[in-house]
Amino acid sequence: MSRRPLLLHPERLFPPDPTTRGLAAELYNEVRSLPIVSPHGHTDPRWFADNRAFADPVSLLITPDHYLTRMLYSQGVALEELGVVPTDGTPVAPSRSAWRTFATHYHLFRATPSGLWFDHVLAEVFGIRYRLDAETADEIYDQVADALGRPEYLPRALLERFGIELLATTDSPLDDLDAHSRLAQDGLGRRIIPTFRPDPVVDPTFEGFSDNVDQLGELTGDDTRRWAGYLDALNNRREFFIRHGAVASDHGHPTATTANLASRDCQRLLDGATAGTLTADDLELFRGQLLVEMARMSIDDGLVMQLHPGSRRNHNALLYERFGRDRGADIPGPIEFTESLKALLDLVGNDPRLRLILFTLDETTFSRELAPLAGHYPSLLLGPPWWFLDSYEAMLRYRRTVTETAGFANTAGFNDDTRALLSIPARHDVSRRVDSAYLAELVSTHRLDLDDARELAVDLATRLARRAYRLDDRS
Repeated sequence: MSRRPLLLHPERLFPPDPTTRGLAAELYNEVRSLPIVSPHGHTDPRWFADNRAFADPVSLLITPDHYLTRMLYSQGVALEELGVVPTDGTPVAPSRSAWRTFATHYHLFRATPSGLWFDHVLAEVFGIRYRLDAETADEIYDQVADALGRPEYLPRALLERFGIELLATTDSPLDDLDAHSRLAQDGLGRRIIPTFRPDPVVDPTFEGFSDNVDQLGELTGDDTRRWAGYLDALNNRREFFIRHGAVASDHGHPTATTANLASRDCQRLLDGATAGTLTADDLELFRGQLLVEMARMSIDDGLVMQLHPGSRRNHNALLYERFGRDRGADIPGPIEFTESLKALLDLVGNDPRLRLILFTLDETTFSRELAPLAGHYPSLLLGPPWWFLDSYEAMLRYRRTVTETAGFANTAGFNDDTRALLSIPARHDVSRRVDSAYLAELVSTHRLDLDDARELAVDLATRLARRAYRLDDRS
């Protein structure tokens, strides 16, 4: 078999109609080189603080990216064969062997977003000119490995090359943020910022929850077994994150349930949470109360709230037991927002000081609930499609479904939500192409003026994200 060329069509993802395709290309060319604003992601801040060469192609490109590993796992490839290390430290396939396994199965990604992103990384970041498969696996591995040893592929150099204006990481409330402290010392503290992710101390089903709550108290000097002291400790950690540059909190609750309970009921729930005795209904109430408390805190300290419920996390119990969380076994489920958020919205939903960005994995909520809610409440914005929905078809469905009710201004632009550093430009490129295609359709059907479309293309690429996360307000 001869090597097949790796070609990225310059008009990929644009409409097939020549007139609309031309409009999309015109709009895209105006935004393609704009800076990348990435206010919600999961890259490791230590990469940039240490600024060391990445170890090998597999640990950089494959093992951290559950979009990739889940597909091969679904086809019977063990994660150990892809270099994913179990929690017990059992040896796994060496890097080159894992790469060969991935390359042999790369055809599984045909017509998927992951395949599009990975091809973009190979072609645009590493200059690879042939498609990845079993025949080219070793050659491409060597090219990538050689590149990773050069100065221009160090993490900070890639930050510059990709034009990343801002990159937010996601961090435990128990994190000492040492990496971010070192970044600040090197002048990167406003460019790479933490995000306050309180799940380990607000979700009683999180592993080690009771110990985490105690550790929270040790960090802040507050009595976290008392409700008032527990809230004080959360406030203190938020302030700590803000001092390190944080602009947002991030909440991965199973549902959007919120609650407004009396203090004595909150203390009862906290007691049960730390003892591990709460019923399923009480678990929901506890998490729901914490969402309301976080909203109140956000009004005071200005952190933007992000809520993305509806993921049935770690659904594969065997995989979770062997490899831990975030290994590709999170499965979307139905979600309800309107009644679930009522307690929060009744209390603070009309306060413009609160900014709550709503994400979902359940597309059925776009027109039924999310667009009408964000189109009314001044505190709400719609986050872009994220995991499972950050694809060509789903992005178009999102725009077509929410725009007529919520408009563009009640959305938060785009964020890439990725652990894979090198895919960030690819994901933003896909978003800009899809938005250009959608705006071109509006222009070609005379629902939008071309000058307005040009302005909106820039909004969707950068300005809405800056506004949503109050990035221009930072002193």
